[in-house]
Amino acid sequence: MGNTVAREDFEWVYTDQPHADRRKEILAKHPEIKALMKPDYNLIWVVVLMVLAQLTAFYLVKDLDWKWVIFWAYVFGSCISHSMTLAIHEISHNSAFGNSKAMWNRWFGIFANLPLGLPYSVSFKRYHMDHHRYLGGDGIDVDIPTNFEGWFFCTRFRKFIWIVLQPFFYAIRPLCINPKPITRLEIINLLAQLSFDVMIYYLWGVKSTFYMLAGSVLGLGLHPISGHFIAEHYMFLKGHETYSYYGPLNLLTFNVGYHNEHHDFPNIPGKSLPLVKKIAAEYYDNLPQYNSWIKVLYDFVMDDTISPYSRMKRQLKGEVKQD
Repeated sequence: MGNTVAREDFEWVYTDQPHADRRKEILAKHPEIKALMKPDYNLIWVVVLMVLAQLTAFYLVKDLDWKWVIFWAYVFGSCISHSMTLAIHEISHNSAFGNSKAMWNRWFGIFANLPLGLPYSVSFKRYHMDHHRYLGGDGIDVDIPTNFEGWFFCTRFRKFIWIVLQPFFYAIRPLCINPKPITRLEIINLLAQLSFDVMIYYLWGVKSTFYMLAGSVLGLGLHPISGHFIAEHYMFLKGHETYSYYGPLNLLTFNVGYHNEHHDFPNIPGKSLPLVKKIAAEYYDNLPQYNSWIKVLYDFVMDDTISPYSRMKRQLKGEVKQD
């Protein structure tokens, strides 16, 4: 139970990330993929319905016993909350209104953020663009764990705790690795969120507020959907940096499992990523892939050679441009 994993540092690589070169190759061979680079307007209505579903849930749980509030927060609220973070991920790529209406996407992201209870959308967009431009970039890509995480969460029990606490590490890590000045939009995101939270507490009380916040924390921690955090870039196979998942949970997560496809074409909405895989099958069918995020979580904990250190990391060269 307490065996220490073998890895004691990240996998430092001295090559560029593979996605830009593969994108050029695929577009040269399959130019029809360019037709998929357009907004997904259905995303707008899906997000509105998800917000309404959570508002309905906030009302329905207000008079339940605490055990049922906790039950529904995990069984239902956590799924909607995690799914909404991935809707916000889509919106961060301007998938709702398109690149020509970038600010519409920012405002819509703040709206989608409301049922999560914690301000997230604007900051996520700023850091996520760095993750795509500088995948694995030392001091830039905050998706890479800190040295403390790699050093401390090195046994099966500690790795399990690390999974439970993932939402806290994702919140704190940017402040440790790559703190950025606060922007006006982030302040607006914060004020809008606080106003919404106060309104929910005033209208429906502490149980609804707890359901909202607990659903977000539980959904991003020990939860089947959270397998995608580890599945996307943790190096289960040496030399492979990004992994796709083609299982049924893509239906709840805007196809974020199509992760090689997403990094190759970040301006194609999740709805169309299965088409990318189908058109360019010769590029994707033979890449490492998963069919179960639950198994990814289990293997991460139980495999003593895998830890938060199991990531490729790069020392960036030249000018670095950040949002």
